[in-house]
Amino acid sequence: MKRRKLLNNKRERRAKRVRAKVKGTSQVPRMSVFRSHSNIYVQLIDDVSAKTLASVSSDKMKGKEKKIEIAKKIGEAIAEKAKKLGIDKAVFDRGSYRYHGRIKQVHEGAKSKGLKV
Repeated sequence: MKRRKLLNNKRERRAKRVRAKVKGTSQVPRMSVFRSHSNIYVQLIDDVSAKTLASVSSDKMKGKEKKIEIAKKIGEAIAEKAKKLGIDKAVFDRGSYRYHGRIKQVHEGAKSKGLKV
């Protein structure tokens, strides 16, 4: 039980450290990534007015593709939604996750569709 509490505390500290440096506005929103075991969720958030501008999830993208491939598609999808809203730049918020694997693929997918992250 103690180990679980310690791990959660470390994750919270990492997330706070990242979010202390990252703020989103309506012109340059924060691109927040949440990763569960089976799905990945991405939101564009305006921190000034505390509103979510756009969101994409991998809930309905089940298939024979690997999780990393789905993560790249999620990054591309959020970039397309951002373009429709007139947003061409965002600040990447990885939360408490390390920048590798699915998190990295979301970032690269968004960059490949022209979103400056």
